[in-house]
Amino acid sequence: MKALLDLVLPVRCGGCARAGTPWCGACAAELTTGPVRVRPRTDPGVPCWALRPYRGPAKRAVLAAKEHGRRDLADPLGAALAAALVRLRSADRPLVLIPAPTRTSAARSRGGDPVARSTACAAGWLIDCRTVGLLRLRPGVRDSVGLGSRERAHNLAHKIIAVTPATARGRIPANAEVVLVDDVLTTGATATESIRVLSRIGIHPCAVLVTCAA
Repeated sequence: MKALLDLVLPVRCGGCARAGTPWCGACAAELTTGPVRVRPRTDPGVPCWALRPYRGPAKRAVLAAKEHGRRDLADPLGAALAAALVRLRSADRPLVLIPAPTRTSAARSRGGDPVARSTACAAGWLIDCRTVGLLRLRPGVRDSVGLGSRERAHNLAHKIIAVTPATARGRIPANAEVVLVDDVLTTGATATESIRVLSRIGIHPCAVLVTCAA
């Protein structure tokens, strides 16, 4: 049956389009060579890290997950994020991952939120780690494609909110390291506004980790 399905709907790697596998070993290896430090134009005030630049398998996997419904890529992308977090985290502290917010309309058209899915998968690979979905976008946020750094900042100003902050704080241990997770870091506008909102309710991320840095 699998062979028949592969003939009708051939499985291809989300990073390089190699036939026969949803995620090949070469692409998996490339995404676990980092993370690398990046410095966006808008500084969120904490260190920013990326698995890879926005090109090659990392870029293609992000686009496949966002634009082509490749839900099966959440686990390999999550595993790559987890490998980076092992290098970045303190061994003796719990870890909390907060997915960056996604426009509701975009998540609906994609059959869910790819960032939240890969973040949850990353947490599943790690000991003493959890994900807390805390941030939401208000209505009226435009798609950021094609916007410059000032336009992106204006587009997001006061448009990110924390949902049920009191409940969320109860799920974050007092000594936890908190990391904001996203798929692409472009100008840093989303990360900066997200961290500003979190800081106002007493949650202070120590880093931003993304799959790709543009």
